[in-house]
Amino acid sequence: MYREAPFLLLRETISSAFHDAISSMTIEKPSFTSGSKRLPIIGNALDYPTETPWVKYAEWSREYDSDVIYAKIFNTSLVILNSEEAINDLFVKRSAMYSDRPHHIMVNELMGWSRNLPSMAYGDDWRTGRRLFHQEFSLNASKRFRPHMRVATRELLRRLLDDPENFVKHFRHLSGYISMDIAYGMKPKPEDDPFIACSERAVAGVVRAFVPGAFFVDMIPWLKYVPAWFPGAGFQRQARVWKKETDDTFELPWAAAKKLLASGSSTPSFTSFTLEQIAESNATAEVKAKEEEAVKNTAAAMFLVGSDTSIAPLQSVLLGILSNPEAQRKAQEELDRDDLPYVTALVKEALRWHDPAPIALPHRVTEEDVYKGYRIPKGSLVISNLWCDVYTDPMAFEPARFLRPDGTLNPDIRDPCDIIFGIGRRLCPGRHSAYSFAWLTIASLLAVFDVTLPIDENGIPIEPTYEYTSTVISVPLPFKCVIKPRSEATEKLVRSLDVDE
Repeated sequence: MYREAPFLLLRETISSAFHDAISSMTIEKPSFTSGSKRLPIIGNALDYPTETPWVKYAEWSREYDSDVIYAKIFNTSLVILNSEEAINDLFVKRSAMYSDRPHHIMVNELMGWSRNLPSMAYGDDWRTGRRLFHQEFSLNASKRFRPHMRVATRELLRRLLDDPENFVKHFRHLSGYISMDIAYGMKPKPEDDPFIACSERAVAGVVRAFVPGAFFVDMIPWLKYVPAWFPGAGFQRQARVWKKETDDTFELPWAAAKKLLASGSSTPSFTSFTLEQIAESNATAEVKAKEEEAVKNTAAAMFLVGSDTSIAPLQSVLLGILSNPEAQRKAQEELDRDDLPYVTALVKEALRWHDPAPIALPHRVTEEDVYKGYRIPKGSLVISNLWCDVYTDPMAFEPARFLRPDGTLNPDIRDPCDIIFGIGRRLCPGRHSAYSFAWLTIASLLAVFDVTLPIDENGIPIEPTYEYTSTVISVPLPFKCVIKPRSEATEKLVRSLDVDE
């Protein structure tokens, strides 16, 4: 007989009325035995962590001495993998079964995200989008977009000189600038670009909707048929708003890019490269139309992914420097040299210290499976959680962990890029450009600016909380820091840079 994986009573975020109705019921202490009591209908619910779930997952793994955690929430089986071994065994060695995505009613059906590559079901459409993405963003092909990154980074430095307090706003503009330029060959407006604003609203919605238990309709699918006017159907009205923003993000930049292409005034981009290939092919009109639709969806994925996932490491590196000023000093001492191992180590540490997606998007197993004697039901949602599993003293921001005693990079230390960009067939196809973007931006910031703690009216440094949001894409909670040019010479250099290569 197979063992059932250890399970934990997890709490669904449910309506207050329903919660009040069951709050008086006696619930047994959470147990990992197969005979644990389940409540009618909701099953193993009521204890799901709404704050930093990745931390709680790691605690459960240690507490119950298991790297495989199982829960049944309504009709959904949830499996949490808490070790690199388990994640590799399933997502890599058994990738044929573990590469699908769960079908979120709220996200995929009601909000229109089924055509977005990261959340797309595993199949032919996903493989087509993946191929298009890879052909432009492989290690060698992605180098063609480095000039886009240099121009955008120069603009960021100039913005920080003029308005350092609004650094998050400038990071967002930088991310939108690069992603729009690469995807569509368009430059955003200097302030309040409508395409960037629309994409940020769309991402903000999906980030909220992807949180497990955020909407009842994902656990009780028939609720999708409840009309928006019905009492308690606020999720339908919210979904309608978010779907409009999602559709606009997919359609409006695409239409504008095609208009620029037709006029001959666009710059080289993923859209121009791929549409040119389609136009020159001998395919039928029907095939070309289908390929063009795939290009549109893939371009939108590029545009959308360049949001919080891109700016989170930039905010993290500022926090890391505030917690460890010596790291900034060492990196700046090295910047005048040709070889920059400490700068590279600092970038790796910024990516490791707080993964922008600590638990990533869930996978879905397409066949019943058995792992370490545990039965994993077909259709289970499988979450990878590598937080704190790989590195010693994980809470400390310490770039030196990636260096040998002689100051060179240590290849024996696990590169965080092998982890944060996903594992298996769902590995992020834009990881090479993402890393180049992070390296160039962080190195440029360190070369030009000093980052320090703000000082209160009594001359006491104001420490940030070092806390992050608990959404699917996790970014630091608002914090303040002082960003000043290192010298008059560096300020003059930035102002002299050409931002129109």
